[in-house]
Parts: sequence; structure tokens; C-alpha cells
Amino acid sequence: MAASLRASSSLRSRLLSSSSVCSPWRLLLSSPVHTEAPHQAQTLAFDEIQLSPEKPPTATAFVLHGLLGSGRNWRSFSRTLASELHNRSPSDEWRMVLVDLRNHGKSAGIKGFDPPHNMSTAAKDLADLVKARDWPWPDVIVGHSMGGKVALDYAESCSRGVYGESAVIPKQLWVLDSVPGQVVTDNSDGEVERVLHTLASLPSSLPSRKWVVDHMLSLGFSKSLSEWIGSNLKKDNDQVTWAFDLQAAIDMFDSYRERSYWALLEQPPKDLEIAIVQAERSDRWDPDDVQRLKALAKREPKPDTGKVSLHVLPNSGHWVHVDNPKGLLEIMAPNFLSGVKN
Repeated sequence: MAASLRASSSLRSRLLSSSSVCSPWRLLLSSPVHTEAPHQAQTLAFDEIQLSPEKPPTATAFVLHGLLGSGRNWRSFSRTLASELHNRSPSDEWRMVLVDLRNHGKSAGIKGFDPPHNMSTAAKDLADLVKARDWPWPDVIVGHSMGGKVALDYAESCSRGVYGESAVIPKQLWVLDSVPGQVVTDNSDGEVERVLHTLASLPSSLPSRKWVVDHMLSLGFSKSLSEWIGSNLKKDNDQVTWAFDLQAAIDMFDSYRERSYWALLEQPPKDLEIAIVQAERSDRWDPDDVQRLKALAKREPKPDTGKVSLHVLPNSGHWVHVDNPKGLLEIMAPNFLSGVKN
């Protein structure tokens, strides 16, 4: 990794630096995103999972996907997690809210999510959703990759009163393979950067999901990752197109790389646990960051601050819910918040 993030240009700049006006990525980045009309204007789109929907939930967890994803990517895992939590504590009735972050999934078609597209505005969208729906504030937020930093920004903003006096800080965050500090790179050889460059090289309308998966495989991406990328396509007449706004997603990725939440981890708000999951084969962890997290996790607890825990997910790269969902469940279920009553 480079010593300074500022020494490298943003991904957007790199994608827009070509002299070819008619290159495929330029056509893609300038094309409108076609999405289905959402049910609720100006609040995030979401799905809900609850094992017994006829019962009132005792606790709520928000599940936040990563870059280029959507809530539906986490549907299977969230359902399995809710079932496992119920088996461990039958009195707990968890409600899982699978959110489509701004510019992603069904939220990509909702008007009102204006720039800047960054971690703070994405986190505020969550607070706006809670207020608009008159929901209890979430007890737990699970965030993968970019979603992990959105979760950290949300907790930090809650602690500073940004969302108003009614806002309640979550009791637990699960930050899944998301480096809490700046993500510093000198090139675009990282897995996420390679995916973005590949998608930006394609036209906005594509022949089929199978074509996309086969194309990704031909470029050397794994089968699981290629199929996951293909799952983020939707029908557009006789072709398919992406279920996200790539241009705005690049803005969010730049913010994800630039923002640091070490100050929050150094002194978490009282009664908040920040559980970090590091994927064993992930390509984005600097050894110094890992040592810093280990030191924070070993600190003696203080009565006026929260705590940090660190877990390592074996046999997994960055796409944790694809590479090793069983191992992730075995980490999260026994350590998940319990005994919560809304």
C-alpha cells in the first residue's frame, strides 16, 4: 500500500482519463440507470425478514450490503442467521431489515438522494428511513465492506447527536471485512478496483446474465464472485442492465477509501460493541491495521466506553457471504446481541 492516499488519483479520475470519447465506460458512466419504480419515494428501499411476522419483533437489525450489491444479496444469510438466533434464544424475535443503500438496488431508482454520495449521506439515509417509517432505532447494524463504513458513520453520527435527540445508538455493529481507516492503494490491482474497471468497460445494456458471468470468468474472476456480480442485473426489455448507478457508486467507493473511523474505535460510545470480522484471504488488510485492531480488542474494558472485538473468518476472501457463509454464521450467531426488547 502507498504511504499516502492523496498520492493516487480517485478511481473516477482514472476511469475518465482515457482520450477515447466513445469508449464503452464513458458511454456507461453517462447513461441513465433504468430501474423499477420504488414503493416509497425518497426513503431507501428495503426488504424485511422475520421468522414469525405475526408476532411483534423484540429487536431489529439493519443489514447493509457492500459496493455494487443490494439487500437481496444478504437475504439467504439473514434468514439463516435469524433462524439460528431463534434456536439459541426462542424468546428473541429478530426483524432483519435488508436495506438497499443509495444508488444501489431498488434505491437506485428513487429520486431525492442528491450528491454528495459518501459515507455520511448514506448513513443519514438510514436515520431518515427510521424516522419516515416511525420505527424503533436499530439495535444492531451489520455492514459488509462499504456497508461496514456506513454502519460506523451511522454510530458516530448518532453519538454526536447529528440525527436529533430521539436517535438511539445501536448496541452492536458487525463490520464485515471493512478496514476502519483509509484504504490506501497506488494502483488498481485490488479485487474491488478490478471489478469496477471491468464493469466500466462494458456497455450499459448486456445480452444476458449468463453472458456477464461467462465474461467475468474469462477474465479470471472466481465462479462465486462472477455469479454474485451477475445477480446484480435486472431485466431491461430483451436485455439486462445493472441494478446500481455505477457513476455514483464510484463516488461512494472513493469516500469509502478516504474516510477513517479509528477515532470511533479508539473510544466507542458507552454500551456499544464494534465487532470487526477480517476475512483471512482478503487483499485489503495492512498488517499494521490488524495489529492495531488486536490491541484495541485486548484492552481492558472501561465503564464509560464501549468495546471492540476482532474475529477472523477462515477460508474467505472479501466476499464473505459468498466465500464462507457457514463460517460467518458460526462467528456471528454465538456473539450476536441477545435479550433485547424493543
